[in-house]
Amino acid sequence: MTLSHRTADRVHHDRATPPAPRARDTTWPVPQSPHTPEATEPPQAPVYRVDGLVVDCAIRRASIEGHQLPLTCMEFELIAHLAAYPDRIHTRRRLMELVWQQAPMGDLRTVDVHIARLRRKLGPDHRALIRTVHRIGYALDPQPLPGTRSGNTA
Repeated sequence: MTLSHRTADRVHHDRATPPAPRARDTTWPVPQSPHTPEATEPPQAPVYRVDGLVVDCAIRRASIEGHQLPLTCMEFELIAHLAAYPDRIHTRRRLMELVWQQAPMGDLRTVDVHIARLRRKLGPDHRALIRTVHRIGYALDPQPLPGTRSGNTA
């Protein structure tokens, strides 16, 4: 039997016997109602508001009392993370892991330098929003106590 005969036999054989029934897929896509939020709008990036500070993650813009802050990429990531969790104390090590997305190696002074720059950009009236927790890390205080020295250390 030559190759052409084999092909002809297979074609003839395929036509002679009907194909075996395929198993049905019983999972059907469920049509979404046009009134569900998933169907009409994509998920929105958060906007954090803390005592005059507004951090808009969708457009990557931070402003204080309506004035846009000229932040670098890492400064924005840092203030956005702090604003997302106000009143929570963040260790330098954890900030390195979450904001810089790298395991901290050796000196963690990079965090301190970025915090100092953020405080300068926030200005003298709002620098106390970022509180230093001695020997631990930093926290964003929505309502710093009057007369505290939290914004004076880096």
